[in-house]
Amino acid sequence: QVHLVESGGGLVQAGGSLRLSCAASGSIFSINAMGWYRQAPGKQRELVVDITSDGTSNYADSVKGRFTISRDNAKNTTYLQINSLKPEDTGVYYCRFIIATMSGRQYPYWGQGTQVTVSS
Repeated sequence: QVHLVESGGGLVQAGGSLRLSCAASGSIFSINAMGWYRQAPGKQRELVVDITSDGTSNYADSVKGRFTISRDNAKNTTYLQINSLKPEDTGVYYCRFIIATMSGRQYPYWGQGTQVTVSS
């Protein structure tokens, strides 16, 4: 069993910063992709950014230049540094890991979500 725990959300003013983290524990052979998604009120969940095992990242256009993803493979953890926050960044942020088993199968796991609220 694998468990993902997120932290770091909160209420900030526009222009502020936050750092989210997501740590995985449990039966992990390897973690392939790590990613962050967000879901704004009344909208579908969308990809914010993901990062592969070799460090290649892919950002949504709306966050390029403001969000930075990183990963610490030794700690099975990913971080999302969010700068220059805008009210439209408000939503629940979820991490998702693609975790491989020893047999080579891959499975997606989601964090519980952390609320980010940006006031104008």
